[in-house]
Amino acid sequence: MNVTLWIIASLLAAAFLAAGLMKTLQSKEKLAASGMTWVEAFSPGMVKTIGALEALGGIGLILPAVLDIATVLVPLAATGLAVTMLGAVVFHLRRGETKETAPGLVLLILAAAVAWGRFGPYAF
Repeated sequence: MNVTLWIIASLLAAAFLAAGLMKTLQSKEKLAASGMTWVEAFSPGMVKTIGALEALGGIGLILPAVLDIATVLVPLAATGLAVTMLGAVVFHLRRGETKETAPGLVLLILAAAVAWGRFGPYAF
């Protein structure tokens, strides 16, 4: 199970780091033009904040465990990302964007699994 949690955490880290950097480095207008119409509901600063939190969460899933320093940050990062994805799912459902909820729901479930495993029976 430890290997499975590492694989899930690695995939989540890559996904959140990529998504977070994209939101942080690109303008709100460019993100909206690329299909992320949800950014229109947020200020540019908020979009950048969401991106920075996602990128930091992705780093927090891997770096503390690899360095073996403050490994409690791994399940905390997973919990934070799960809460972020819960917010994303609720946001999209309220906007009637049911199709856009699927990726967020998958990421939510995977982040919750990492949080459960690392807080519980498979802690470092």
